[in-house]
Parts: sequence; C-alpha cells; structure tokens
Amino acid sequence: MPKLSEYFDYRIDADGNPYLQVTLRGGLLLRLPAINKGTAFSIEERVALGLDGLLPPQVRTLEQQIDALYLNYQGQPNDIAKYQFLRAVHDRTDVLFFALLERHLEEMVPIVYTPTIGLVVKQFSSLFNTPRGLTLSVDNIDRVDSVLDHYPMQDIRMIVVTDASAILGIGDQGMGGLAICIGKLSLYTAGGGLCPFQTLPVNLDVGTDRDELVNNPTYLGVRSKRLQDGAYSEVVDKFVAAVRKKWPKAIIQWEDFAKHVAFDVLERYRQQIPCINDDIQGTGAMALAGLILACRQKGEELIQQTVVVVGAGAGGIGVATAIMQGMIRAGLTPEQALKQLFVVDAHGLVLAESTIEDYKLPLAHDKRIYREWPIKPDHIPSLLEVVANAKAGVLIGLSGVAGLFTETVIKTLSANHRRPIVFPLSNPNDNCEATPQDILEWTNGQAIVATGSPFADVDYQGRRYRIAQGNNAFIFPGLGFASVLAECSRISEAMVQEAAYALADYTEEHWLSSGLIFPPIADLRNVSLYVATRVLAKALEDGSSSRTDLSAVDLEAYIKAHVWQARHLPVKYAAAD
Repeated sequence: MPKLSEYFDYRIDADGNPYLQVTLRGGLLLRLPAINKGTAFSIEERVALGLDGLLPPQVRTLEQQIDALYLNYQGQPNDIAKYQFLRAVHDRTDVLFFALLERHLEEMVPIVYTPTIGLVVKQFSSLFNTPRGLTLSVDNIDRVDSVLDHYPMQDIRMIVVTDASAILGIGDQGMGGLAICIGKLSLYTAGGGLCPFQTLPVNLDVGTDRDELVNNPTYLGVRSKRLQDGAYSEVVDKFVAAVRKKWPKAIIQWEDFAKHVAFDVLERYRQQIPCINDDIQGTGAMALAGLILACRQKGEELIQQTVVVVGAGAGGIGVATAIMQGMIRAGLTPEQALKQLFVVDAHGLVLAESTIEDYKLPLAHDKRIYREWPIKPDHIPSLLEVVANAKAGVLIGLSGVAGLFTETVIKTLSANHRRPIVFPLSNPNDNCEATPQDILEWTNGQAIVATGSPFADVDYQGRRYRIAQGNNAFIFPGLGFASVLAECSRISEAMVQEAAYALADYTEEHWLSSGLIFPPIADLRNVSLYVATRVLAKALEDGSSSRTDLSAVDLEAYIKAHVWQARHLPVKYAAAD
C-alpha cells in the first residue's frame, strides 16, 4: 500500500499498537492538520518533536479538547459563524474536527452539509481562508499530472468533484462549488468511516455564467463564461485520465453537475472508471428507500402505488428511475411500471412527443396516457391535473420551487388516498415545495412526510409528528466506503439499488416503530456500516469488486476493522528516506 503522505504514515510498533510516523519536526508539525494534535501532544512528544515551548503547558486529552471546542461552538452567533468555526478546527487538526463532528453529528451535519452549505457556497470567496482540495481550470488542465502530484496525500481512494453548475437548488456557483465537495467528504468520514487522508475534493472551474460572481471583486474563480461542448469535455477527459494514471483505485463521485451534462458525464465514464453521480443515483436510492418504508408503514406494496415526481433534473429523473427499477424488481414490467409513474417538469407532464432531452425519454409518456382524462388533447397536463386524474397517492418534489405543492394539490392527493405519501425533497429549506406543517394540516394529519432538509417536529391536534429527513447521506457514505474496500472496477446499478434496500431494511428494523421512515442523522454511522456491508456483498456477487479474496471473509467484521477512528495516536519522528 502506498504511503499516505510524504510527511507521515501509519505504523505498527512491536507490541501491535498503531502510531504516526512523521518526517517533520518543529513548528511545521503544527501547520499540518493531518498530524497536529495541538495541546494533546504529550510532554515527551513535545521534546522529541521540537515542539517544546511552542504549545501551552497544559496537556489535554481528546475528550477535554472536544469539550472546550464545543463550548466555543455553542457561542457562535449564527450558522455561518458555526461553519467557519468548524472549518477553522478542520484546518488545524483533522482528528479533532472529526471527533467533534462525530460526537455531535445530528447538530453539526446541517452546518457542514445541507442546508448551511448552500449559504457557504454562495459566499465562498469572501469566506475563503485556508486552501483545501484542488482546483483545475483551463489555465492549468494541461498541467494536470503535476497538479495532482502537488497534493500532499499520496493514496487517494475517494474523489468528490464538481463543476459547480447546479449546486443544490441555487444553480451555477463557480468556484464556490468546492465547499460542497469538502462537506460531502466530511460525511464520508464522519458517517461512513473512510480515512480522510484518502479523500480529495476537486473543483473543475470551467468558468461561470453568473454575472454577479464575475463582477464581484472578491470572486476567486475564473472570470469567464462557462466552457461548452468540446472544450468542456476536454477538461473532464484530461481530469479523468490523470486520476486513472495517478490513483487507479480511486472512486469518483460527480457532484452537482447541471442536468444537461450530469447524465452525459455519468454515462460516458461509468464503464471506464468506478464512479457515481450522487444527485442522480444517491438521491434515487434514498427516495426509493423512503418510499418502500412509507409503503410498509401503511401495510402496502410499492407496486400498488401511483407516483408523481415533480422536477425533471438530475435528482428528479434519478428518483423516478430508481422507483421504476424498484417496481420492476417487485414484479412489474417496465411498461406496467411506467403506467404508475408520472414525471412533471416546469411545462407539465413529461411527454415523449415534446421531450428533446434524451435522459427524460425512458420516463416520458405518450399522449394516449391521458386521452380519457377530462382535458383537451393538445393540452399538456399540469401537476394538479396529473395528481387528480392519475389518482396519485405519492408526491415527490425535486423541483426547487418553494410552495409548488399547494393546498389544492395536497388535498387532491389526500382525496385519492387516505394516507398520502409526500416527500418535498428540494434543498435548502427555502426551496421546499411545502412545509411539513402545511402538509399535515391539509391532510388532517394523515400524510406520511419526509423532507430533504431538516425540519422541526410538528404539533398537530394534540399529537407530535417527527419529520424524517430524506438525506443522501444515508446512501453515499456506505456506498462509497464499500466501493473503496471492494476496489471496484465499476459501481453497478445493482450496488446502488442494494444500498436503497439496505437503508429500507435497517430503518424498518430500528426506526419504523418510532414512526420514522428515515433514521435520525445521529444514527448515520450505524446506517452507513450496514449499507456498506450489503453493498460490498453485492459488489462481490456481481463481479464489480476486484477483491475476490473477500468472498470468504466476514464482511461486517472486515468493514468495522477498516473504519478510520478519530483518535490521537502517538507521534514519532523518523528522517525521510
């Protein structure tokens, strides 16, 4: 196995105890977050490593450090300040950052990830302090091999890369997209157990079409219009080729690519490299798991549902595709499944006759589907008309349009089914199609609700409703960790689907009796390890894994043994070779 870095690596002593071997001494150690323990360096380490006198005299344990930091965190005035505080901790010491995050996962995930990360992305240039990750642009893409060599970590296994063309629900954000890659990788480690020193956030800065960024004097990114077509593809091609050469075992997660390139990029590379688009596949797996659990809560089957998905971008098509695959797995033919699945975009029902985007065609309907509906033949059915005439009982929103699920739409859904399923999944909260409070009031408390961003519990008619959060974080850390351990040559659709069913099964066993169709974020590590175990087994079964030696191994024990632990290790100096 390659060294983690030219500056440090893990070692095992004669008694079998792990320690960190470093090639640096003195103040430089305190500038490297992968090595720095701060006040946790022992007196002996301070003397041996040239740190004597460079730190306060008190030696603190990791627990004492966490407690002190948490007090400071609680004193931050707003979410952006809390984010900046956590980022500063991360930039000083990786172990302490992840130990703090893991202890307060439910409280801090909304700060390092959605919804706060959307605000951070918008303000990235003005908030920028310490570099993290890599940025590739037209200015340095021809030097991409040397750029990758500059990165201090040498054994990269997970890369999250964005072109920032479609960040959450806030669109083109240029250089700011790097922040969401950093946030995502934080959850790969805190939630999934992946070693942070084997991860890499990357921004492909291909320009921005947002004038307010280009004209902002503080903007740090490329000040030109976005590359298009061949010029754009050339940047991505060179990036992928360099990664394959430098880190052939690395998994690539495509993050927040606009729909017109997201599907193309995924299809172009998925047979060449192990890669996944979380917005398409992760969102789809998460929503499928939630829908399966909602059906189980009602004592029904997935194939009994008529589903309307609103939004035909990467997330919407990903969700609709996953639901169709779930229905087919449950016994329907593709034709039968499509009759129970309707995708609505800004123009209305997605129709084959009026659809020009190839990625929508497998989910597009022929006009004959609504010839018996009480509407004109040349009219494209609206959301309300689809819900009413298709007799839908499930409504899933990924439109990014706040308030789109009106009282009339929800009451029509409720008239079709006594216990409708409503998932307004758009992020951040300001883009949510309807609030849980409104949905429950409009359905007399009968709806089964899950949202994309965290919402407070709802009190209605003397009952408290816990609002489950449908978060991709229940999918991608486990899926990614399993893919890394499996040393996958590809990430198959069967692996992604297995992640969905694993999440559903875990939630049913541990949380469905509490009324939740998704676990609380506090349970993320347990969820992720269960998902990882199931996905690793599937990768071995379908030939996606190159680690055939794992077939005879206890996979659950193997995965737990490879979880990175946020703990301070002894640090010992050894001169560089």
